[in-house]
Amino acid sequence: MASKFLILAFLAITSSLAFADPSSLQDFCVADLKSSVPVNGLVCKDPKLIEANDFFFSGLHLAGNTSNPAGSRVTPVNVAQIPGLNTLGISLVRIDYAPWGINAPHTHPRATEVLTVLEGTLQVGFVTSNPENRLITKVLQKGDVFVFPVGLVHFQHNVGKVNAVAIAALSSQNPGVISIANSVFGSKLAISADVLAKAFQVDKDTIYNLQSKF
Repeated sequence: MASKFLILAFLAITSSLAFADPSSLQDFCVADLKSSVPVNGLVCKDPKLIEANDFFFSGLHLAGNTSNPAGSRVTPVNVAQIPGLNTLGISLVRIDYAPWGINAPHTHPRATEVLTVLEGTLQVGFVTSNPENRLITKVLQKGDVFVFPVGLVHFQHNVGKVNAVAIAALSSQNPGVISIANSVFGSKLAISADVLAKAFQVDKDTIYNLQSKF
């Protein structure tokens, strides 16, 4: 019995390793952003052509323009801005919030997010998966840190009367973002109003109105 348990444990461990993201097999793999070769990730630039600017970005000290309906602006620093992040599994964003501004509910399909408040007061939260759909939420002050697990719907809301700023690290060079409202009501082609009306238990005119906003 003990030997069977050990075999099963070994298979479980090796299976989990087999499906984990592979570690980089070299010091770095600076992305060749001009390459059209289709790969899972980005093609490596010739190491002889690499320079310091491949690992550099300037601009996170600049406030983002929050003059939009959400009252927020996300400034990304991922592999598109720093090619040297390719294969390193990490990226950053700066998020600026006008008073009462929101970073609307969204998910990152490929990354866990660790958010730190630099200025202001934010209500943040995420929702657990079905069937619980439990809201985990907290009000954060300057210097507070909060984690959003990979793939879960989450949001931030500036609940103060002044601008707020946060920096977030994400566990992917290209975490991706799926904005819930934009995806559901602004998809190209549009999701059938019959489907959405039944899903949200409202009439089709309500769906048409929402789709017109995205």
